[in-house]
Amino acid sequence: MNAITESASPPVPHRRWVKASHWIVTLSFLLLAFSGFEILMVHPRLYWGEVGNELTPALLELPISRNHQRDTWEESKPFFEAKDSPVSAARTFDELMFNQNGWGRSLHFLAAWLLIVPGIIYLIIGVFSGHFRNYIWPKRKELTPASVWRDMKNHLRMQIAPATGGPDYGLLQKLAYVMVIFLALPLAVVTGLTMSPAITAAYPFLLKMFGGYQSARTIHFFTSLTLELFLFMHLAMIIKTGFTQQIRYMTLGK
Repeated sequence: MNAITESASPPVPHRRWVKASHWIVTLSFLLLAFSGFEILMVHPRLYWGEVGNELTPALLELPISRNHQRDTWEESKPFFEAKDSPVSAARTFDELMFNQNGWGRSLHFLAAWLLIVPGIIYLIIGVFSGHFRNYIWPKRKELTPASVWRDMKNHLRMQIAPATGGPDYGLLQKLAYVMVIFLALPLAVVTGLTMSPAITAAYPFLLKMFGGYQSARTIHFFTSLTLELFLFMHLAMIIKTGFTQQIRYMTLGK
């Protein structure tokens, strides 16, 4: 699944704990993507700062449901006479509103634990077993401009080496895994926790770290989008290098 590069050692098969955590996290991520999209359909607006609603300017509004740019509000009324006072308004009708927020949030919360628990176990085993050091983290000699450029050209030309059945990863693949394992996934988890009032009541520094609930939600959205793009690229590389063989290597086959 990696670009054509020289391998320093013969490939070894994937460990069982790697396979198990891979598929549990995959299931969790698919459930999170599905439920997260449903939650976003209910309120397809992103904000920056502590608060945000349909009566305040949005940083970004997504045309993904009939709740996009709804104008079913009566005239807004300010709470105070100050120029920047918060405002309120009542809806004229609700029958056209898409609202499936309850089960979506519940599924999202439950699926998150399928990511967090095996993810923590994966990180602990990966550190103490040397898996990250031996197979994931790029070696210093690999991080040269010539090596990076060569691997990029091989990927752009779709010159992809056949599957080896083990963690014999190329440079770009290692860099992608490092970004996902140590940056994107932890950021998605922490920003998700920051959106929970129960969590921030116990750990209020999270709100200061991300600049408010709505900022955390926006960062969570773009981080999740990055992970979904990675998933599509990952699938493309699997198909390119032999889908059936790759699936066999990551399940019970050798």
